[in-house]
Amino acid sequence: MQQNAAPQTDLPIVLGDEVETAMAAGRPLVALESTIITHGMPWPRNVETARQVEADIRAAGAVPATIAALDGVLHVGLSDARLEQLAKAEGVMKCSRADLAIALASGRPGSTTVAATMMAAHAAGIRVFATGGIGGVHRGAETSFDMSADLDELARTPVCVVAAGAKALLDLPKTLEVLETRGVPVIAHGQDAFPAFWSRDSGIAAPYRMDTAREIADLLDMRERFGGHGGVLVANPVPAEAEIPPAEIADAIDTAVGQASREGIAGKEVTPFILSRIFEITGGRSLETNIALVRNNARLAAEIAVALAERVATGIR
Repeated sequence: MQQNAAPQTDLPIVLGDEVETAMAAGRPLVALESTIITHGMPWPRNVETARQVEADIRAAGAVPATIAALDGVLHVGLSDARLEQLAKAEGVMKCSRADLAIALASGRPGSTTVAATMMAAHAAGIRVFATGGIGGVHRGAETSFDMSADLDELARTPVCVVAAGAKALLDLPKTLEVLETRGVPVIAHGQDAFPAFWSRDSGIAAPYRMDTAREIADLLDMRERFGGHGGVLVANPVPAEAEIPPAEIADAIDTAVGQASREGIAGKEVTPFILSRIFEITGGRSLETNIALVRNNARLAAEIAVALAERVATGIR
């Protein structure tokens, strides 16, 4: 079992200097998405958060690899200057599985969602990825058929995704049902309940619970032995001091979702619109919680990557 592997692909991938050095040395790596920078937070909180998340990963003993499409090249690991360039850029494509090749072929700048980051991380040989929350089944999907590509990506791409559950504006029971049907293990870290992004407890029991990064690393190793496997979702609850209670955030979500429906917001615009409205309704509190949970996920992802590296170093199989 390798901790990371050099890219084995014809894709136009460029490794950042820090990532390339870490990969050559067999050091633990953690992939990071870039949509949170371009579509999830305003300037300058976006670049400040990106830098802080990268620093959290380094402090935990791993190396960050923020991913984005720039000038027709898939960058795995961004320099500080490129991070700032991306954070200030306008008209950046929000790339999921269907869009990443278009961004690369056209040379348009593109930030990566969960699905596209998983694709890129796997192509680059990175096994662990930290994000805020995954996409899932939207409310009313029984008539709109609106379901995130993240779910199919988790089913097909062998990357461990550390997130604070699925975004709470989604239909969480249906999201978990789809993940179960597609054979994706869902592991709650340190608690029995499935977290709900801004809140620690969705009121739904998680399928499985694991309390340590080592347990999760053991699972990843065992799952990889099967071949043809997909990813693993590690649902990491937001720190208690930063959470927004479920009843409080539910009112904001209902208001935002209702407005999106009345205004005919659809497709990729739904989540950014609703998140923006929730930010306004909560007086900015949702953003502070979002930053706290992303940092928390980055730290756990780094611990998992370090535990995987230790397995390799000690010859555990």
